[in-house]
Amino acid sequence: MKIREMGMAIGKIATGEKNCITDVPGVMVGHVTLDYPLNEKSTDYACTGVTAILPHSGNMFKEKVTAASCVLNGFGKTTGLVQVNELGVLESPIMLTNTFGVPAVTQGTLEYMLEENPEIGDKTGTINIVVGECNDSHLNSIRMFPVKPEHAIEAIKKASNQQAEEGAVGAGKGMVCFGYKGGIGSSSRVVSDYTVGCMVLSNFGRKEDFRGFQYETGAGLSETADGSIIIVLATDAPLSDRQLKRVAKRCGIGLGRTGSHFSHGSGDIVIAFSNAYKIPHFSDETAETRTQLREDHPIMNQLFAAAAEAAEEAILNSLTQAVTTHGREGHVVEAICLRKEGN
Repeated sequence: MKIREMGMAIGKIATGEKNCITDVPGVMVGHVTLDYPLNEKSTDYACTGVTAILPHSGNMFKEKVTAASCVLNGFGKTTGLVQVNELGVLESPIMLTNTFGVPAVTQGTLEYMLEENPEIGDKTGTINIVVGECNDSHLNSIRMFPVKPEHAIEAIKKASNQQAEEGAVGAGKGMVCFGYKGGIGSSSRVVSDYTVGCMVLSNFGRKEDFRGFQYETGAGLSETADGSIIIVLATDAPLSDRQLKRVAKRCGIGLGRTGSHFSHGSGDIVIAFSNAYKIPHFSDETAETRTQLREDHPIMNQLFAAAAEAAEEAILNSLTQAVTTHGREGHVVEAICLRKEGN
């Protein structure tokens, strides 16, 4: 269950109706989960998957959205972020998977987008595919490459604006957070007329570093803090790419509140977008006009706080929504049993 259903509220800002990234109008999420033995004669096991986050339900290449990324610690193998930060736009779904699944997911997403847009690479330019990853090799036989291009296509086609599944699903199937079962988590905040939604792929931290809660001792793994987290931040607030980057940085506050210190071998990356305005790929206009929030208006501070709170709660939901999971070589990662410190 979500952490709020356990009687523990995070922060002061109201959540959206679903307390999920899909509270942001237009945003859609789809998962494909792989959970099966790979070979009857070995202990190899597929314990992994793919998650697709779509900024809107239309043609993402023809109707781009404003975007930015923030690298808190760069030990990661993402694709597409260089161009996102250069041009300030997103023109594909944001895809999440395991580290060695990045090439296959990139290919599958590219195939999907080429099918939707025959002009790409022919009558117009190429396309920038965005994929983020975490290393799930404790539970998943990552060297066997269980994730295939068709899994990326399936995740995109499954995407909906309903309550997204969380925990050990999709890209989160094999992830470990603070020594316990982590994975996909989501939360949202409502600020004035706007919604901020967050989805995380959590795979970081030692259990000894976890802050603010008590849990069953001895059940979790005690290993290094090295791991990763991908944080996806969505909003319908009209923000420029520079403003989005400022808001995205505040997700690091929520990450730190849980106990992370952005360790040496951890890829801690935030990818943010606003779908308030859609940027047409084809246009004969020399100039375009957009509305954006004033930098010095109090609402900006509210958005900063919303990003921090939503990221923190999404991480906690990735833990509380996960279930005990079995993987390769008989490895087992237990679900966490939380209670607030002092209770």
